[in-house]
Amino acid sequence: MIRELNEKDRDQCLLFVKEKPAENLFIIGDVEAFGFNEKFQDLWADIDPTGKFKAVMLRYRENYIIYAPGEYDAAGFAALIARDKQPGKMISGIAGIVNQVLAHMPVKPVKLKELFYAKCEALQEMNVPDVEIKQAAVEDVPKVIKLYSQIPEFDKQDDRADGLIRNMEEGVSRCYYIEDGNQMVSSAMTTAENSMSAMVIGVCTLDAYKKKGYATACMMRLCAELLEEGKYLCLFYDNPEAGTIYKKLGFEDIGKWVMHTY
Repeated sequence: MIRELNEKDRDQCLLFVKEKPAENLFIIGDVEAFGFNEKFQDLWADIDPTGKFKAVMLRYRENYIIYAPGEYDAAGFAALIARDKQPGKMISGIAGIVNQVLAHMPVKPVKLKELFYAKCEALQEMNVPDVEIKQAAVEDVPKVIKLYSQIPEFDKQDDRADGLIRNMEEGVSRCYYIEDGNQMVSSAMTTAENSMSAMVIGVCTLDAYKKKGYATACMMRLCAELLEEGKYLCLFYDNPEAGTIYKKLGFEDIGKWVMHTY
């Protein structure tokens, strides 16, 4: 049986998704931050006759995220999503879970994106350069944005600075970096931090400073701090070369993360 969740379901819902903190980074973070009473967010669960959760689906604005460790009512979730007529809605999650819902959708997606999804529960020691690594403060955001603007792989976002400042102030993002003079040349950052996990983003180095181990050094500092706090780490990547570096640090592939836009 699928039913919509409310504040009374908070503990059971979080207990269910926290069994896999990295896999459920977004669901955990959004439940902790916004709960069950916001207009832009809804949650449903597929519940068996004994009251045990089989699956959870979160709607955060136009994005639907699904988690299920086993069999669940994929057709029922698909019917709920299809009822939503807003344009640009997205279904996302681990491929093996999400694909069960896609099979029941009445229309095909207009866009599909697929990334590798990896998590880290223990850091592997690596040799890194003896260089000063700093933590960025709000006043350093312009330097972060300037660095990102020079990385071709990063999407251009007009509101990136405002979002980063807001995330830092709310404690859901932190950034470590290396600089040469007053120029930021390498960084690693988190986003969507919650009580149990965090997403690593913004791992980059300017071309002139590559092959020095700078990005690895930033990652080591960032990951060590978060793991010390008891948080699981996860990240997306689509570059196999980057994946090799992450795996040397202790990341393991969870699977593919898919995003289907309708």
